[in-house]
Amino acid sequence: MTVSESACTNVIYPPRLDLGAPLTPEQLQQSLQATMACHQGGPVWLFAYGSLIWRPECTAVERVRGRVHGYHRGLYLWSHEHRGTPQLPGLVFGLDRGGSCSGFAYRLPEDNLEAAHNALWRREMPVPSYRPHWLNCRLEDGSQVQALGFVLERHLPSYAGNLPDGVLSQVLANASGRYGTTRDYVEQTISALRSHAMPDRNLEARLKRCVLAKP
Repeated sequence: MTVSESACTNVIYPPRLDLGAPLTPEQLQQSLQATMACHQGGPVWLFAYGSLIWRPECTAVERVRGRVHGYHRGLYLWSHEHRGTPQLPGLVFGLDRGGSCSGFAYRLPEDNLEAAHNALWRREMPVPSYRPHWLNCRLEDGSQVQALGFVLERHLPSYAGNLPDGVLSQVLANASGRYGTTRDYVEQTISALRSHAMPDRNLEARLKRCVLAKP
């Protein structure tokens, strides 16, 4: 495999990254409790914008299409486990500041909140790459709810940002982790969004460009 470098941004693939130690069970609980302490009361909603759409972690009593403003979906987070390895990191989606993002709002069951939260934190927070955050989410009927979302932490090494097409082509061609390849992950998300009549046309165009490009 060749090493791909962007002359514009000096991004090299594969990068050598220290993503930090996994969070301990105690740290996960502290993060969960701190997040829930900021909840304003009422039903607990979860905003799904990536794989949670097509592979939800927990049951929901209601699922409604929604949109958050101030954040957009981006393939901006390095993955050493789920969709890549330390030797060939993959990428997964996160919410980054600016724009807006369509997805689903899940209303979580009140009688099983603890189990739902624990499952979510184990999945989304194995290392502290995200910041759990309460988002203002407008549902398709026009109402607004406070929904939990996982926002990217730009200051951490796990933040890849908007990579050049040449580097993304390398990732799509090579990265694979515990749950499969980065390419499959992106394609499944695109398919799920399109099947629910909320296509991400920019993401579709970028995937097409980068798959056709020779890594």
